[in-house]
Amino acid sequence: MARQSTHTIVQAPSKKPKPRDPVASGDRDAAVNRAASHNYFLLERFEAGVALRGTEVKSIREGKANLKDAYGLVKDGEAFLLNAHIGPYSHGNSANHESLRTRKLLLHEEEIRKLTGQTQLKGHTLIPTRLYFRRGKVKCEIAVAKGKQDWDKRETEKRREADREARSAIAHSQGKRAR
Repeated sequence: MARQSTHTIVQAPSKKPKPRDPVASGDRDAAVNRAASHNYFLLERFEAGVALRGTEVKSIREGKANLKDAYGLVKDGEAFLLNAHIGPYSHGNSANHESLRTRKLLLHEEEIRKLTGQTQLKGHTLIPTRLYFRRGKVKCEIAVAKGKQDWDKRETEKRREADREARSAIAHSQGKRAR
């Protein structure tokens, strides 16, 4: 007679992969300039790489980047990002980066020529709108912008409020019909 086995096979619990940081994976922006759309009409947007040091990339991953007062500049056929604040890396040493240093934007020559022409128009400037990761590289979305006057800002706010009320009224009427 065959002997019955009393052993039970227990499978090891499967290890779930550690969820990746949403900023590093590109699911969420590392920094957003919310004041840009409020203070400027954003006419055309470009994606540019940013020449950074290692500690700057790590600081951006930690969420220590701020684009509030930053702007772009095209000079001698090269584009630069000025006044962008990237805080010091928490585990950095004495070789940590400067917070407000000028950083080079990496664009194609044709894009730089286009930006040069557009920024030479009166009232137009380059404004960074967001920093994000794409395939492990830090990218900066810059926009050619024209400054808004106070009355432009009020008009934009009125339009936004009217759209919000219209969406609310539509949702409210659809909700009543369903009952």
